[in-house]
Amino acid sequence: MSSRRSVLLEEMVWPEVESALEAGTRTAIVAVGSIEQHGPHLPLNMDTLDGDELSRRIASELGDALAAPTIRPGCSGHHMEFPGTITVRPEILMDVIRSYCRSLDKHGFEYIVLVPTHGGNFGPVKTVAPDVAREIDATVIPLADLDEHMQLLNAGLSEAGVEYDQDVIHAGAAETAMVLAIDEGLVRMDQIERGPEGDISPARLLSEGFRSITENGVLGNPNEATVEAGETIIQKVAETYVKYIETERSSV
Repeated sequence: MSSRRSVLLEEMVWPEVESALEAGTRTAIVAVGSIEQHGPHLPLNMDTLDGDELSRRIASELGDALAAPTIRPGCSGHHMEFPGTITVRPEILMDVIRSYCRSLDKHGFEYIVLVPTHGGNFGPVKTVAPDVAREIDATVIPLADLDEHMQLLNAGLSEAGVEYDQDVIHAGAAETAMVLAIDEGLVRMDQIERGPEGDISPARLLSEGFRSITENGVLGNPNEATVEAGETIIQKVAETYVKYIETERSSV
């Protein structure tokens, strides 16, 4: 068997997964991303890229975890006026999450961590997690506080020296910085445009759609983004989530 080591479940062969479980790997990280518009400069899979990177880093830092494939698409109905967006109903997403958790539980994972990276997925994750936890033996840990997630992104910008803050984050400084850090070539630098800034109603975004507020799909100013800020943001979120997971595991 190959000696290649990876924390990505999808890159492993089944004997490697079996060996990892036998060696004490008991935690699976499941990011919940999306395929949706992120302005004229970021790819549709931005939230999935973020999920892939976060789950990989979290699993690596825990040292006894694997990163499951990121779930996509997600609940993105409020972006459907922009071509390319793919959305599923909340009940569909929740069924997929149930199936992931049941599968991982059957294989022997004792902790399943749900990490939504798209705003529209936080509600379904928070709703389904207690139900799934009652159905399986594994402990389900949902990291589904959207307000805190937004605060972490803004804090990462600040720590990197970017004095820019937005309550509702989408395709602006923070997310553009994250994609720059993950794969700079995916950002269409010549297509960067600013979007509305300041006080934006999340309820209106969900009920009336993003196009009711932003013509180009952007909120905020992507020009503030830097590679360094993106790295700081991603690492800050990963380290914060690792601490939460370790606390939850030690309390069970």
